[in-house]
Amino acid sequence: MKISSLQKARYEYSPKLPGMLRNGISNICVKEGEETSSVADQEKIKALFPNTYGKKEITFAQGENTSTAKKQVVGVILSGGQAPGGHNVVCGLYDALKATNPENVLYGFKNGPIGLIEDDYLIFDDAYIDQFRNTGGFDIIGSGRTKLETNEQFAIVAEVCKKHGITAIVIIGGDDSNTNAAVLAEYFAAHNTGVQVIGCPKTIDGDLKNEDIECSFGFDTATKTYSEIIGNIERDANSAKKYWHFIKVMGRSASHVALECALKTQPNICLISEEVSEKKMSLSQIADYIADSVANRAAKGMNFGVAIIPEGVVEFVPEFSVLIHEINELLAGSKADAFNALPTWKEKYAFIENGLSAKSMEVFAILPESIQQQLFLERDPHGNVQVSLIESEKLFSALVKDKLEERKKAGTYNGKFNALHHFLGYEGRCAFPSNFDADYCYSLGYNAFMLIQYGYNGYLSKISNLSKPANEWVAGGMPITKMMNIERRHGEDKPVIRKALVELEGKPFKFFEAHREEWAVETSFVYPGAIQYYGPAEVCDITTETLLLEQE
Repeated sequence: MKISSLQKARYEYSPKLPGMLRNGISNICVKEGEETSSVADQEKIKALFPNTYGKKEITFAQGENTSTAKKQVVGVILSGGQAPGGHNVVCGLYDALKATNPENVLYGFKNGPIGLIEDDYLIFDDAYIDQFRNTGGFDIIGSGRTKLETNEQFAIVAEVCKKHGITAIVIIGGDDSNTNAAVLAEYFAAHNTGVQVIGCPKTIDGDLKNEDIECSFGFDTATKTYSEIIGNIERDANSAKKYWHFIKVMGRSASHVALECALKTQPNICLISEEVSEKKMSLSQIADYIADSVANRAAKGMNFGVAIIPEGVVEFVPEFSVLIHEINELLAGSKADAFNALPTWKEKYAFIENGLSAKSMEVFAILPESIQQQLFLERDPHGNVQVSLIESEKLFSALVKDKLEERKKAGTYNGKFNALHHFLGYEGRCAFPSNFDADYCYSLGYNAFMLIQYGYNGYLSKISNLSKPANEWVAGGMPITKMMNIERRHGEDKPVIRKALVELEGKPFKFFEAHREEWAVETSFVYPGAIQYYGPAEVCDITTETLLLEQE
């Protein structure tokens, strides 16, 4: 297989571990902290997790290793969407396991949780692992989105573990995957299987974070990748001086990616979904907000700019959420057949007009026809609108165009507006991990084995103090139940890890808020360039603007 020059060079990179993990397994001891409780719904969560709730947070430190020496047979799965650095979690886990005892074994279950259920696996060795060090992607064993959530599934997994003598499972995933990890850990404890479960925090969306988990892995690399492209587009906009670029970025539930990219590149506009929700902004208000920037810049002779749009922003617009709900009701059951039988869009539009409330029809009427049709013609198997497919970057540029035409007629705007559209998604999920993510992920994997060695179950591998150099990082673990609350899912109360949204009172947003008026009018673009792997630490090892601001 042909490999690139960069991949060859990255094979030689030695990820940096936290200081206390650098002197060998035999010199690591545990310091226990306070007992924990869940972020909300404490009594309900405690009742659901009687064997794994309320455990203590722990920190590793230099000292005598008091863990019981035994052969460890560990299974690992990658769960959910790809994130840069996943390979290094597996490599760190493997290296710690083999450093402790060369007889230890690591099973990789293929294509996510389904590999555990179907007993589809490979056994790692040095030659195989070495092909994936410091590389992007999840192709080392593949990933998948099967959920481990039923007792039948747990019983199958327990049998698979028993068959291979597996003592622990490491689940590398996001909030849903680690929720499943917590439930599986509780099942194993309740049934005295002797199998431990350890989670590792992954998601490029950045919404698996809290006071303990400072950053999910992959976020740094993904936002640097997107920011490079956004910076390139900004430079092109400033060169051509005739286009407004509307750039949608990943982030369905939270706007961490959009905010981080804005902090890195200083675009003219960046929408933050959480602020849209907090202020109950309408589509018209958002369009006016962007149009103000376009008009003010045009008045200074600058008919160009850049706007960053979070993927899920329309779901945070209250009137749009109501519209989606009404559409789902309108097309429920047999009514969908009646709608689909109508031969023309004109007849379908009349059907819609007759079925929506006056207020929702006002919202629907201002949408571009392409978006209107998307809402009604591209539905999921249950007949619901697939909000994730809405091209919000095109929606807002069309609404802004309409606003500008109104202003032109009123004589308050005489500029030129030409919009181009981009969606940055898959480009960032499998990039070569930055030095930060390569180091962080390797540390998470190495640390996960330390949690296994000391017998912990239902814990998340935790590396903190991440805004400092790696030798100052702190390794430890926290019970996954600490992050959980009860949410309504598909008509049932379910224990889930609470998603972390952008905090409007947090330092990253406040910094953005303090500067965005200037960025909206001036050309304050920053061009971060490509991720750097070799050179001075202030270029190669820097982490996210978000983390730096949060920890300053």
